[in-house]
Amino acid sequence: MKTYTICGSMRFAEEMKEIAYALEAKNGYNIFQCVYCKGTPAAEELKRLEAAHYRKIDLSDGIYVVNIGGYIGESVRKEIEYAEKSGKEVIYHCEIH
Repeated sequence: MKTYTICGSMRFAEEMKEIAYALEAKNGYNIFQCVYCKGTPAAEELKRLEAAHYRKIDLSDGIYVVNIGGYIGESVRKEIEYAEKSGKEVIYHCEIH
């Protein structure tokens, strides 16, 4: 069973939850998700959440990028670069042109 970390903008939080369910239930993948919170975390909390997310990428076979409408924000771009440098597979939800 492959393990993937979901990476995407928080604007797609609800979609990422649905995608994670589908990837596990229908594809048989093990999915690590980001932490969903309301509002903006404090700076120290954000640093800890970011470190935890990158650790999830380390533990994964790859990342699954939720890029609805082709949107990839700065944080996700950094996660993609990190995954690629680490030799991880990168799968995009929407085709990139």
